[in-house]
Amino acid sequence: MRLFVNGNQHVVDAAVGASLAHVLREELGLTGTKIACNEGHCGACTVQIDGVPVLSCITLAHAVDGEVTTIEGLREHPLVEAFIRADAVQCGFCTPGQVVSAAALVASVPEPTAEEIRHAMAGNICRCGTYPKIEEAILHWRD
Repeated sequence: MRLFVNGNQHVVDAAVGASLAHVLREELGLTGTKIACNEGHCGACTVQIDGVPVLSCITLAHAVDGEVTTIEGLREHPLVEAFIRADAVQCGFCTPGQVVSAAALVASVPEPTAEEIRHAMAGNICRCGTYPKIEEAILHWRD
């Protein structure tokens, strides 16, 4: 199968039932995408497909039809620095999924309100409880 990830085409031999998260991590070595709950509840595995956040742990790799963007593809995005400035990383495990979701939000709403941020980020759980800092990072991502 062919996957387009972070601007590159990859040919992978993935099992029919393989999740996108598994293929990204195990076949392509893109370990920034985290697997936590493996049931689509926590958002740690969030990637974008054609700019839309999706939970890669419950997305079948063979069903992907579009450009996948992982945290590795967003290395230079200003949100990465905004998360650092706002001290929104704590343990860091959820941060890749948080940044990927936030990048999709600011691509569609460059200056989101606090309510828009809370709504867009509701699918991303932070076990450290860093939500106020994450919100701050997104509110001031251009500063």
